[in-house]
Amino acid sequence: MNTFLELVKLRTSVRRYDGRPVDRELALQCAEAARLAPSACNSQPWRFILCDDAEVLGQLRSSARSMGMNSFVDQAPMIAVLCSDGGNIQASLGGKVKGIPYHYIDIGIAAEHFCLAAAEAGAGTCMIGWFNKKKVSSALGLPPGIRPLLLITLGYEQGDARREKRRKNLDEILSWNRYTRQ
Repeated sequence: MNTFLELVKLRTSVRRYDGRPVDRELALQCAEAARLAPSACNSQPWRFILCDDAEVLGQLRSSARSMGMNSFVDQAPMIAVLCSDGGNIQASLGGKVKGIPYHYIDIGIAAEHFCLAAAEAGAGTCMIGWFNKKKVSSALGLPPGIRPLLLITLGYEQGDARREKRRKNLDEILSWNRYTRQ
């Protein structure tokens, strides 16, 4: 088993999949990890929809490509759709008072839990926020009040060439006790 930091270093956004199908049990493990994510006021403002049906996948892929990007979605054997129901009244009111949409933060945390679980199991993911939300809502039959916020492709990376992560050095983004400009 990897240490947590090794797992975080291992997870990258995969944009080349080899086409092998993803076992539903693996997808359920990823969804379980996402379900256990923390959320503001324990609101759990999420719904997860795992898609492996060819017709539904076709519609989701079309919605991601319709924005002129994300052609790699055609290779992904499964797509998870993370939706928001806005959360509970406490988190919603707190968000309005503070001017912070906490349910967006919560969905982001759940999404990363999903992706880390996939990486631990040897699968790859890529979060996609640029897609046609109306098309996704229609394809999935989402009721009013349930909004798709993220698509996450799930599959096995083609080849074994993981990209090195390009990140700023810690000393460029970290201060102690007070903000300092680097």
